Amino acid sequence: MHGEILINVTPRETRVALVENGVLQEVFLERAHCKGLVGNIYKGKVSRVLPGMQAAFIDIGLERAAFLHVSGLIPTSSDEDPDSELANQEPESITKLLHEGQDVLVQVTKDPLGSKGARLTTHLSIPSSYLVLMPYTQHIGVSQKIESPEERDRLKKAVEIGDPDREYGYIVRTAAEGVNEEALAADLQFLHRLWKNIRYKIDRTPRGQVVHEDHPLALKAMRDLITPYVTKVKVDSRENFEKGKAFLEEFLPEQAAKLEYYPGERPIFDLYSVEDEIQRALERKVPLKSGGYLIIDQTEAMTTVDVNTGAFVGHRNLEETIFKTNLEATQAIARQLRLRNLGGIIIIDYIDMEDNGHKRQVVRSFEKALERDHTKTSICDVSPLGLIEMTRKRTRESLEHFLCEPCPLCVGRGSIKSPETLCFEILREILRTARAYQADGYMVLASQSVIDRLLDEDSASLAELEDFIGSPIRLQVEPLFREDQYDIALG
Repeated sequence: MHGEILINVTPRETRVALVENGVLQEVFLERAHCKGLVGNIYKGKVSRVLPGMQAAFIDIGLERAAFLHVSGLIPTSSDEDPDSELANQEPESITKLLHEGQDVLVQVTKDPLGSKGARLTTHLSIPSSYLVLMPYTQHIGVSQKIESPEERDRLKKAVEIGDPDREYGYIVRTAAEGVNEEALAADLQFLHRLWKNIRYKIDRTPRGQVVHEDHPLALKAMRDLITPYVTKVKVDSRENFEKGKAFLEEFLPEQAAKLEYYPGERPIFDLYSVEDEIQRALERKVPLKSGGYLIIDQTEAMTTVDVNTGAFVGHRNLEETIFKTNLEATQAIARQLRLRNLGGIIIIDYIDMEDNGHKRQVVRSFEKALERDHTKTSICDVSPLGLIEMTRKRTRESLEHFLCEPCPLCVGRGSIKSPETLCFEILREILRTARAYQADGYMVLASQSVIDRLLDEDSASLAELEDFIGSPIRLQVEPLFREDQYDIALG
């Protein structure tokens, strides 16, 4: 498999695309005013204890109080090591562990989603390129994706040698497979220095403030997404290229040669048709090559995926047609889960199959397609109704929830792109048009809400773009346009 990571950086937004064999698989987004919180460590204050829910609300300085369940206080098995003796431990009452007004050191495991606050844990974990340091345990686990018993033993011994006193616990990440002992030792030393620095900050940090902040998205992507099959990492920002180069040379020197600066006139996401794929990922209907299609619907409780034969009539019989459609759908669904970042409970309605052998093949094909997913998934067999029930760990907003907002015209039953997203698109479209035509000026026609934002929050970005292209940009409200409609005229 051939993979590439594309990093598009602007002053207000960073976007990362993971492309495998020329096809977009995942998109990560971060905006300057709402950076992801997962991995951040805070000094929180218990604002309310809820015995009936075995949980507490923690004030960490955010708009909404964060949520800490008792499972985040009691040692449990790592996701990478389910055979731990702690897996079946009965939790104590939350009231014996926490009380209102108490200070507590917590880490964010899930970003705020919709009306829900951030999800927290007290079991801190600090990741590096190959290892995860767990300062409050002494357990050493190895990623389940490393299957070779010999390699698992080698990696465990390398970690034990690096920390002979077993002062901390560790998880060996999938990326460590095949890595030499020197690189692992360097990772250990880095993690020890980082934890020492965090401990120093804890007593000096006021309540409700961040103690340790994870890397920005561009560096986090380099740390977490570079695998042996990734051959290139392209960045379109010189400043971020230099930061990434220094980061890789310090922590992943063997991967530093993969980093490239992209200075091209054509936007990097256009080069790989990423923009078009993002647009398609916001649609309900996903066409299959055979003529079948998927319908994907997100709701508050779950996501449903419906598989249909569509125009595909097959060549032999109905059962064979259904089987081939379902088999093709497994690959498309696995990709859409990653691309749209769908999480929580997911119900897949495959077309009913009579042959039990076909059912098993579809499940196996789906499980194999999910192996490339970095996010933890759990899948059940086909139910008597022809449904597959699964869960996918949710740590951040889905692509649709990040880019769109509820549509006022349909009373929240659907969604359109937010004015903020449209403003970013307009600025990119003006830049693209300027490079292609070099007009004397540009006129933006859009709805009132979009024009208002361009004149207010994004006025600085608009002025910077005017200076950059050397042409004036005029704005005009078009009352007949929908909220998500705009046009750019050359003037």
